[in-house]
Amino acid sequence: MQIDAHQHFWTYTVADYPWIGDGMERLAADFQPVDLEAVARPLGFTGSVAVQARQTVAESDWLLQLADANPFLRGVVGWVDLRSPAVSEDLARLAAHDRFVGVRHVVQDEPDPRFLMGEAFIGGLRELQPLGLTYDLLLFPHQLPAAIELTALLPDQPFVLDHLAKPGVKAGEIEPWQTAFTQLASHPNVCCKLSGLVTEADWAAWKPDDFRRYLDVALESFGPDRLMIGSDWPVCLLAADYAKAIDLVTTAIASLTPTEQAAIRGGTATRFYGLKPLPT
Repeated sequence: MQIDAHQHFWTYTVADYPWIGDGMERLAADFQPVDLEAVARPLGFTGSVAVQARQTVAESDWLLQLADANPFLRGVVGWVDLRSPAVSEDLARLAAHDRFVGVRHVVQDEPDPRFLMGEAFIGGLRELQPLGLTYDLLLFPHQLPAAIELTALLPDQPFVLDHLAKPGVKAGEIEPWQTAFTQLASHPNVCCKLSGLVTEADWAAWKPDDFRRYLDVALESFGPDRLMIGSDWPVCLLAADYAKAIDLVTTAIASLTPTEQAAIRGGTATRFYGLKPLPT
């Protein structure tokens, strides 16, 4: 079973997606499950995990409606306001759906580098593990120290780092990202998605070798049992089509054993998110 562990859907409007700005016109369109399946199934994927792209509970509900109508959509990582007094109620309602598997907040857009360590935010995070829910970390490198502190504070909460914390691929920067990334990987409750790197490079002139050392660090630090492949479709389309974005990872893991490759291609995501088997 192959799982694309990170992709998005939306019905585009300017008001709903203000982050799609100048130079990102390729994303100013509708992207639906049928569009994903058209590019993912030919590469052997049998399912995906849809991740929030708007910070509204309404979007979480909409993604679950898509999951109800599309068996290919195996899990939903949605959004709730973890600092809200209503967080327990919101999470309990969403978690009642067997394909609601986790929560994400767009921490990368928060100006406070220690946003993750806010008292109210941590209080909301403590609600996840009893419900069997995971948390996706969407960060920039300067926010990794707070993530290291957080994941040590909540050792029983499963976390996954999106996009390797978006290292400076375009500038060829490796430090201080590598040191902090490796420290985060030392926490056994943290996994990592091999995803999202292509849009951290020069969109028009990247080369596969641009990503090699970042992927090597991830493979060495986390190991196959804590890594999962993700396309970041359709955001990847800014710099590469679906097949090219996936090929960056499959090429990097080609020397691993079949068992190790199978973990990255779907086994880790299935275990981490607790994805249910399809009905027979």
